[in-house]
Amino acid sequence: MNSWETTMMHGVRGFFRFAHIDGLIHADPAVYARLPKVHRDKTRTQGLDRLELIRFLQVAQTITVHHGALAYLLGINALRASEAAGVRIEDYADTLRGHRVLHVLGKGNKPATMPLTVPVLRVLEACRGQRTSGPLVLRPVSGKPIDRRDVYRMVARIAKTAGIPRHISPHSLRHAAITNALDAGVPLRDAQILARHADPRTTEHYDRARGNLDRHGVHFLTAYVAGV
Repeated sequence: MNSWETTMMHGVRGFFRFAHIDGLIHADPAVYARLPKVHRDKTRTQGLDRLELIRFLQVAQTITVHHGALAYLLGINALRASEAAGVRIEDYADTLRGHRVLHVLGKGNKPATMPLTVPVLRVLEACRGQRTSGPLVLRPVSGKPIDRRDVYRMVARIAKTAGIPRHISPHSLRHAAITNALDAGVPLRDAQILARHADPRTTEHYDRARGNLDRHGVHFLTAYVAGV
């Protein structure tokens, strides 16, 4: 059963359910109908390839330091729009096992701690300036803290300036961070930690090279068993 047929069956089940609730029929004939889960092979989000992501990050820094910090939080640390808007200067003041880290409160109010690489820390510090506390990314003109809508507008401006011809959203940057990490050879388990996905199957959908036979596990297993 394909996704279109599954959608149609949902409509049929809903029709009979409400007909039964309204007393138009004595019993719901579709109550025991079970539908298979449809797993899409890939996400629908339009991400960015490696060169587009590089250009996006570079261009963002030429607009304002706030655009630069936002771009790196989304495109390297894979933050969601609301998470990036909520980052405070105090959130990345700690050092853990030699790494400067960022504390975020993610989806479902789940706390997460992630390392900040030198390029990311550099743009965050440029955005911070002389400030020691408070929201990190501000509206460049008013100096007020950004919200989710500002994140969308700032991302759209960066994409337009970078000459990316399609619609790019904050999730496009998160998508790009995950897909490019997988393209770079980051193991699925580590990419899952980067994405903060509860289920590794969700992360697997971002892997654009799943069908690449050159990367198939049999090559690594054969070399391992052969002692190569």
